[in-house]
Amino acid sequence: MIENYNLFLLVCGIAFVFGALFPIIFKRTPISLPMLQLSFGLLMGYFWTSLAFLNPIDNGLIIEKLTEIVVLVSLVGAGIKIDTELSWRLWRPTMRLLLITMPIGIFAMAVLGYYAFGMTIGAAILLGAVLAPTDPVLASSIQVGPPNTGGEDTPRFTLTSEAGLNDGLAFPFVYLAIKIAEAYSEGERFTGDMLWSWFTHDVLWKIGAGLLVGIFVGKVMAKLVFSKYSRETTMSQGYVVIALTLVAYGLAEYVHSYGFIAVFVAAFAFRRSESEHTYHHKLHDFAEQSEGLLMSLVLVIFGMFLGQGLQAGVELTWRVYIVSFTFLLLIRPLGGFIALSGLNLPRTEKYAISALGIRGIGTLYYLSYALNQGFFNDEDALKLWIVCSIVILASIFIHGLTAKQLLKMTPNKAQ
Repeated sequence: MIENYNLFLLVCGIAFVFGALFPIIFKRTPISLPMLQLSFGLLMGYFWTSLAFLNPIDNGLIIEKLTEIVVLVSLVGAGIKIDTELSWRLWRPTMRLLLITMPIGIFAMAVLGYYAFGMTIGAAILLGAVLAPTDPVLASSIQVGPPNTGGEDTPRFTLTSEAGLNDGLAFPFVYLAIKIAEAYSEGERFTGDMLWSWFTHDVLWKIGAGLLVGIFVGKVMAKLVFSKYSRETTMSQGYVVIALTLVAYGLAEYVHSYGFIAVFVAAFAFRRSESEHTYHHKLHDFAEQSEGLLMSLVLVIFGMFLGQGLQAGVELTWRVYIVSFTFLLLIRPLGGFIALSGLNLPRTEKYAISALGIRGIGTLYYLSYALNQGFFNDEDALKLWIVCSIVILASIFIHGLTAKQLLKMTPNKAQ
C-alpha cells in the first residue's frame, strides 16, 4: 500500500468528488452515495493489479480502529439529531426491535452459520452478532433530519434510535462468541458458571454502566456548553463534538462498559439539554460532514478489497448468496414484523421499519474486533469475512435502491 500511497490519495480524492457532486448529479436517481463509492472502489480493486492484496485477516487491527472511529462519529451524530423526547410510548417500537428483532437475527444467523457453513459454535454466534445490528453509518440516509427541522415520522425515528443503540447492545453477543471460542481453543467446555459470568458482567454491568456514563457525560457537557459564561463566546462545534465523543467513549471503556452505548446516550442527553438551541444544528452539521468523509474512505477501501477478491477468484458458493439474501429479505423483515406486531402503526410503516435494517461498517468493526482476539481459526475467519462482505454488499445495493420508495409509502406525520 505504501508504495502506491500517492495514487491511493488520488483514488480517495475522486471518491470525495463523488460525494461533493452527488446531490447535483444523482439527486433524481435511485442510486445512493454508498453504492457509487463502493462500486468505484470495487473497480479500482479489480483493475489496479499492482496494489498489494488487502487481506482483512492480516490487517485486522487497522480495520478495527478505522471503522471504530467512523461508528463513533455516526453515533454522536445520531444522538444529536433526534428531536423526539424520551417516553415509553414513543420509544416502544425501538425497544421491541432491540429486544425481539435483534435476538431473532442473532439466533437465525447462528443456526445458518453452524449448519450451512460448518462453523464452530463460537464463530456461528459471532456471525449472528456482527450482522444483527442496523448500521448507524450507512443508515444515515434513512434517519431523521437535522435538529429542530420539523416533526419526525415514526419509521425514520425508529431506525435512527435503533441504529444508535443496537451497536452497543450487540457487543454482549460478540463477547459471548469470543468467550466460547476461547474456551474451546483451550480445550475446555463452556460451562454454566461462564455463562452466568457473561450475563452479569457483559450484559448487566456493561450495559448499565454504559447508560450511566452516557447520561453523566452528556449532562456535564451540556452544563459547560450552555452555561452563562459560554454564551458570551462562540465555542467551536468541532471541539465539542470530538470531546463529547471521546470523553464518553474513553470513560465508558475505562470502567469496563460499552463505549458505543455511552456515546449515543451522551449525545442524546446533550441534545435534550436546551433542546431548542440552534447550537445543536451546528454540532450536527460538523458530525455529519466528518461522518461522510470517513464513510467514503472506508467504503472505497472495502470496495477495493471486494474487487481484489473477485480478481483473485475467491470462491463464493451458492450457500453464501442464499444465506445472505435470506437474512436481508426474510429474517430481518420477519423479525421486525414480529417485534412491531400489536403496535398501533400503519402496515406500511411496519414494513418500512422491518425491511430497512441496513448492514454495513459496524459489522466490519465487530468482526475485526472479535477476530483480533486470536481465538478463532483461520478457516472460520475466512468464512466470516466472505459471508459478512456479501451481506454488506447486497445490503448497500438492495436498501440503496429501495429505501426512498419504502419511505414514500409511509404517512409523513410527526409523532
